[in-house]
Amino acid sequence: MRFMVIVKANEDSESGRMPTTEELTEMGNYNEELVKAGVMLAGDGLYPSAKGARVAFDGKGATTVIDGPFAEAKELIAGFWIWELPSLQDAVEWLKKAPFSEGEVEIRQIHGPEAFGDALTPEIQAQEDRLREQVAAQHGQ
Repeated sequence: MRFMVIVKANEDSESGRMPTTEELTEMGNYNEELVKAGVMLAGDGLYPSAKGARVAFDGKGATTVIDGPFAEAKELIAGFWIWELPSLQDAVEWLKKAPFSEGEVEIRQIHGPEAFGDALTPEIQAQEDRLREQVAAQHGQ
């Protein structure tokens, strides 16, 4: 199973405060453990929402662009990982080892093909497989 591990933003991350050398070292060591164990597929930190935008869709084909920053830092995302593990409980156990002293991190399972049932036709699955292969090739994976 794949999981997105969502690191919630806080006032520090939204202010643009970058991690210290010590914090980067701790996170690097943690990420190294994840990679060595075959858990981590991807992970990155995000710029503050002041450097972002939201696009709202009205259901009639029109869009509205809303520039950041956005309110409620605790509802925003400061970073993420993509992990592959056998269960949610395994993801929770790995996350407990993360070098965080405060804050909140959310774990969400990523849909696999089985989640879509009959709506996922063989043609759609073939297209998805082809696109994943193209993405991997474009990024040297």
